Amino acid sequence: MIKVGAITVGQAPRVDVTKDILPILGENIELIQAGALDGMSKEELKGIEPQEGDYVLVSRLRDGSSVRFAERHILPRLQAAIDKLTAEGAELILMLCTGEFPPELRAEVPLLYPCRLLDGIVPAVAPRGRIGVVVPDISQKEQNIRRWDGIVSEVTVAAASPYADMAGIKAVAGELRALDVDVLILDCIGYTQEMKELLRKETGKKILLPRTVLARVVRELVD
Repeated sequence: MIKVGAITVGQAPRVDVTKDILPILGENIELIQAGALDGMSKEELKGIEPQEGDYVLVSRLRDGSSVRFAERHILPRLQAAIDKLTAEGAELILMLCTGEFPPELRAEVPLLYPCRLLDGIVPAVAPRGRIGVVVPDISQKEQNIRRWDGIVSEVTVAAASPYADMAGIKAVAGELRALDVDVLILDCIGYTQEMKELLRKETGKKILLPRTVLARVVRELVD
């Protein structure tokens, strides 16, 4: 068995993610998980809500609800999660979040960030540099536009929560259908294979789903 770590910026375990990635990872991988918000109460979570100018993250709690928070509050907790999984024998670690993180985070084993994988993949599959991006919360629009600056020539951002029902995805599909883009990116680890399939059916566009992109890179590394 190959031991692989997975860190969520929310609370572990991310059973909503593993349902799509475990079939790809295969039976010879043992997935161990940790979360930056593990052990935090509802009251404590209120203390990390984003303020003006913060880099906003959205993730899932253990009870299935979602939460918005500022990245700056969780960086020490992310480092603790990295250290914990490394100590437990993880040969590589997956970051179950598509957000951008500072280089101060350290790992003694490969630490795979979906955002960095997408940085390489998107230019290859978007020859005109035109992309559409779906994010969980509209407050993430401007930071997402900045995120793609210099990588693509044109980005359109729409919002639909992956932690609500499928109605939000279906509603945003009409907006996305009219876009003249090379590819759509579901820019949150919370978006599911089912959501991708619905969006592809409704828009006819090519779509990148970060959770399965991440899992397929892991499979390539361990084969």
